[in-house]
Amino acid sequence: MSDVKITIIDREGEAHTVDAPTDMNMNLMEVIRSYELAAEGTIGICGGMAMCASCQCYILNFEHMLPEKSYEEEDMLDQAFFVEDNSRLSCQIPITEGLDGLEVRIAPASE
Repeated sequence: MSDVKITIIDREGEAHTVDAPTDMNMNLMEVIRSYELAAEGTIGICGGMAMCASCQCYILNFEHMLPEKSYEEEDMLDQAFFVEDNSRLSCQIPITEGLDGLEVRIAPASE
């Protein structure tokens, strides 16, 4: 089993450095949910299908090789609130060894 360290800044501004497993086929949204870093029912509403943007986050460091945005992810971000140049849907970021040291901030909930 291999874990990577990811720092996630929650919606209150508190940083959490968590261990994310690379051998469980998880994505970043699932890691955020498993550590309960966002209120239940406010992240991953669509179940990770890139259909709601509730899991939007901001990538704070770019030295990691992230997968390119799919058409579906781009389309969903075009409709989302609080979008920045570094916005990504965390459900579209698989946990891999290349993410060790990644830093993200969870976007505000769109209410």
